[in-house]
Amino acid sequence: MKVADYVLQRLREWDVEHVFAYPGDGINGLLAAWGRAKEAPRFIQARHEEMAAFEAVGYAKFSGRTGVCAATSGPGAIHLLNGLYDAKLDHVPVVAIVGQTDRSAMGGSYQQEVDLLSLYKDVASEFCQMVTVPEQLPNVLDRALRIAATRRTVTAVIIPADVQDLEHEPPAHAFKQVPSSLGVGHYAPVPADEELHRAARILNSGERPAILVGQGARQARAEVEQVAEVLGAGVAKALLGKDALPDTLPYVTGSIGLLGTRPSYEMMRDCDTLLVVGSSFPYTQFLPEFGQARAVQIDIEPTMVGLRYPFELNLVGDAAETLRRLIPLLERHRDGAWRDGIEAGAERWWEVMERRAGVAADPVNPEYVAHTLDGLLPDNAIITADSGSAANWYARHLRMRDGMRGSLSGTLATMGPGVPYLIGAKFAHPDRPGIALVGDGAMQMNGMAELITAAKYYPEWPDPRLVVAVLNNRDLNQVTWEMRAMQGAPQFEASQAVPDIRYADVAALFGLGGVRVERPEDVVPAWRQALAADRPFVIDFRTDPAVPPIPPHATWDQIKSSASAVLHGDSDRGNVVRQGLKAKVQDFLPGGAG
Repeated sequence: MKVADYVLQRLREWDVEHVFAYPGDGINGLLAAWGRAKEAPRFIQARHEEMAAFEAVGYAKFSGRTGVCAATSGPGAIHLLNGLYDAKLDHVPVVAIVGQTDRSAMGGSYQQEVDLLSLYKDVASEFCQMVTVPEQLPNVLDRALRIAATRRTVTAVIIPADVQDLEHEPPAHAFKQVPSSLGVGHYAPVPADEELHRAARILNSGERPAILVGQGARQARAEVEQVAEVLGAGVAKALLGKDALPDTLPYVTGSIGLLGTRPSYEMMRDCDTLLVVGSSFPYTQFLPEFGQARAVQIDIEPTMVGLRYPFELNLVGDAAETLRRLIPLLERHRDGAWRDGIEAGAERWWEVMERRAGVAADPVNPEYVAHTLDGLLPDNAIITADSGSAANWYARHLRMRDGMRGSLSGTLATMGPGVPYLIGAKFAHPDRPGIALVGDGAMQMNGMAELITAAKYYPEWPDPRLVVAVLNNRDLNQVTWEMRAMQGAPQFEASQAVPDIRYADVAALFGLGGVRVERPEDVVPAWRQALAADRPFVIDFRTDPAVPPIPPHATWDQIKSSASAVLHGDSDRGNVVRQGLKAKVQDFLPGGAG
């Protein structure tokens, strides 16, 4: 058995089923071993190493397991980095296995020789090792998988090409040999009883309690609901925690922050106690004013507590188990006026969203595209969104129901993961339908090429539905609006305008389904056609770039800056003024659409 054979055997022993990868001579030994192993674990071929990393992240996010990706030395290893940073910043377990030039060539400025230990020392800071002799295995690989899973982070194993072809020699029962074993024990750390009692005293003291949950609360849904009921609190969700709690619960106010909702903003503005569960939401300005609210944080990661807000108490522990122990100590909130106000605000918000979706645009309102999807989503849908204005409509218009899953690049906020995330999700759940909301910039960046990956693998999925909705507004729209709102600068067309591509026609070239939508009356039929398709399907929605994605609770400075941008010669100033006014007036109308 060669080292490469043993690597794949050990991955199988860890129950790794898929490795998202792209070939190259730096991993030729592994590729040969894959051939001998009859593709167990399965080699999933992406179009690009960055996409392989994104697919591993999507797989990990939607499966709850560790994602594994592989790439060759030099450029292949470099290409993985953006996807790996996405995993690191969103606390997703991913292991990267990368090749390196032969040991005999190291230090000789050899072709494709890159100092990978230095290159990866940040992204894989928890564990990054190079295997130079067979006896280092299985220890190095076991630790990479165990650390990635337990610390929810990125680890890396670098294997020079000549080492891959060496005969495997297990570590001996000898000095400076390190044996290893499989598996990760399940555990649920909890805070000390004294801290739980202190947390209860803080939360019981309030009259206007609010809860903020992130992805760390996903496995604590029942406990969060019980705390909200006992305290009479509303619950806002950080974007990575959008699927942690259903939006069908009347006291859930939806997303918070730049892409958030007005009821979440108002709840944080007015609350006097705050409980944050499993979230490192970064935008302090959307949390209560300092000194206004007594706050408690619960997070399983000790290094992530105490950030973002001056919490009175930081509890380190598993969210579900910590809340279970906290609940008996909480006092039932008797005054329902606070909760009634939150529920009324949430209900009105969805009415406003419906009216904003009904605003006429040229040619199609992107809010209408997302809003109509909301009512058509299958109960077991998996939804991804790309960075950009598409993320706004994902955050505000799509209501997560019980059983749905959704995610995007939360902390890195990189362009490009929408389609590969969904492909990774389909390998985790091939029997579930998937929908990706992406902008035309992200689609041109890499989404179109990754349609080839979908075309290659969809015949083996029990449910072949993978719907890519392209919001084709010929503009890098989020940056355009950020320039208007934050810099007071008009649209800079040289950087912002992107070519109009017929994305549905591209899909057809790959043997997939597709349709172009240029009229509002065709939006719902297109969604229905895509969701009934027997293969991946691309909908090319021609949307209006003048529909503003800025927050519904935009500050006066942002409004002034946007106005300044228009007055100083924005190329789309007429449409911007018209659409901005029509969208904003929906916040104040008692009914109907503009």
